[in-house]
Amino acid sequence: MDSTTARRRAPHARADTAPATDASIAAAAEIERFLERLWAEDGLADRTLTAYRQDLTGFARWLAPQGIALAQAGREHILRYLGERGAQGIKARSNARLISTLRRYHAARQKQGAGGADPTALLESPKLPRGLPKAPGEREVEALLAAPDVATPLGLRDRALLELMYACGLRVSELVTLPLAALNLRQGVLRVAGKGGRERLVPIGAIALDWIERYLREARPQLAGTQRSEALLLTRRGTGMTRQMAWTLIKRHAISAGIPAQRISPHVLRHAFATHLLNHGADLRAVQMLLGHASLSTTQIYTLVAREGLKRLHAQHHPRG
Repeated sequence: MDSTTARRRAPHARADTAPATDASIAAAAEIERFLERLWAEDGLADRTLTAYRQDLTGFARWLAPQGIALAQAGREHILRYLGERGAQGIKARSNARLISTLRRYHAARQKQGAGGADPTALLESPKLPRGLPKAPGEREVEALLAAPDVATPLGLRDRALLELMYACGLRVSELVTLPLAALNLRQGVLRVAGKGGRERLVPIGAIALDWIERYLREARPQLAGTQRSEALLLTRRGTGMTRQMAWTLIKRHAISAGIPAQRISPHVLRHAFATHLLNHGADLRAVQMLLGHASLSTTQIYTLVAREGLKRLHAQHHPRG
């Protein structure tokens, strides 16, 4: 792929309202070259590339008044920048992401044959508290699934959406980009395009499959109208929905089900999928494959969630709990 194609297909930076200088133009060009290589080699998601751009652009702007280019910054500059960010109240998680971004940037430079030492080699990331994902209970999920009014095409679509998210543990970005062709009704599986372009096959389950078939039969033709959209889940205009729309729908149905809106989100349903599988004896490796996690360590956090749930159950019901 040539540079022109990569620039066209990689996510674009937003226009900067500050006057451009030679240094800022050079820094922006360097950052875009780095992002283009990442996009071409690793197929990273737009949101990840945008986060990398923001981190590197912020650091480059901080360096510019000192006459230091991004590639020339040493360990002492990074530490001073982190110190200033901490004094401004920027959270440890954001600083950890910044360090991760800089590590990736300098690793790419080393790979390209740049000389000099890597200033991130001896940097330690801030220690972050390991928060457990808060998964709703099975009764809460059942109430959420039953909330849409399935007597209407939009309600039937929403029921199919919720059933599909919970049955397959989908990310919201995976859900809204599902094409109709990803669905294999005969085999009862879904082909999901996950992070980094990795594909996985996920079984849908009999109940969710019934709702999806009903949606396809009774609601989707009405929503599509004269449109010929390839998207599985359609809006009232017959087009594919956005992440924000899916988020809003889930919150709305949570409120209808009597669940506080802040306790339910698309990602919380994904947490529920994983936690409930483990609670019912699923193998951790199988859950990893279903979630599309590249590393088992990412999935292992759900074993802690399941363990905490079992401890609460024991304390509530055991005579010596």
